[in-house]
Amino acid sequence: MPRVVRCGLIQAHCEWSPEKFALKQIKQKMIAKHEKLIAAAAKNKVQILGLQELFYGPYFCAEQQTRWYDLTERVPGGPTVTLMQKLARKYRMAMVVPVYELEMAGVFYNTAAVIDADGKYLGKYRKHHIPHVHPGFWEKFYFTPGNTGYPVFETKFARVGVYICYDRHFPEGARCLGLNGAEIVFNPSATVAGLSEYLWELEQPAHAVANGYFVAAINRVGYEAPWKIGEFYGKSYVCNPRGKILVQASRNKDELVVADINLEEIDQVRATWQFYRDRRPDSYGEITRTQARAKAADAAN
Repeated sequence: MPRVVRCGLIQAHCEWSPEKFALKQIKQKMIAKHEKLIAAAAKNKVQILGLQELFYGPYFCAEQQTRWYDLTERVPGGPTVTLMQKLARKYRMAMVVPVYELEMAGVFYNTAAVIDADGKYLGKYRKHHIPHVHPGFWEKFYFTPGNTGYPVFETKFARVGVYICYDRHFPEGARCLGLNGAEIVFNPSATVAGLSEYLWELEQPAHAVANGYFVAAINRVGYEAPWKIGEFYGKSYVCNPRGKILVQASRNKDELVVADINLEEIDQVRATWQFYRDRRPDSYGEITRTQARAKAADAAN
């Protein structure tokens, strides 16, 4: 019997430059923009909705300035997650909400809160793999590497996992999400054309195939002043466990993407491709042993 779930993704442009607007104003404007798009998702009967990485501001990692620490907030209990809990409850819609998390003074994470359709906070995922890539992706200045493991959240509609942006380049965590029972993996991102567009429709469909689950990939859009590190090219999409892209957004405008997915496809695909049965974890120790030897050599020197 089909288990059909309607998923939604929101991609949006942050057109307000910190040269002209206070950070608090930018945050208010971006949240207001998203409230309208969330309402549109509800009108389209979306059941699980994903927002883009650091959705309530620009991609500030294009510079290294402590002023951006002011965008942090507690998860849960902060104003943004609390607001999204109210909207989730109002619209009966589960949500993946990426924010800049404050754990304690000087310890910040790139985090996504997961909220169920009754507004209940289910938990959070903290981005594990933190890039420091030229030009303009100076994330180690802002984020502590995540320490949550790879949790899967039981929403009313499906079992949801989260991987954030740069995480998608690492197949190990994608496999962990599958092993932990994910049916849909959301990947909120902020990525530009010159750097990663050639990978955008390659890596995540490959994760979907290798692990037999759906992937929902979200990317912001447009150029963001004053940095202009490149064009955030949008093209948010949902793909199935066969790696087929079911629906995709444009590259240059605010957009809500909606896809109906049949979770029974997971069983159908895994009945053919027995990757979980045939994997050999007993033979993969070299992955971690190599790193351990390198650390030991560094310590010896």
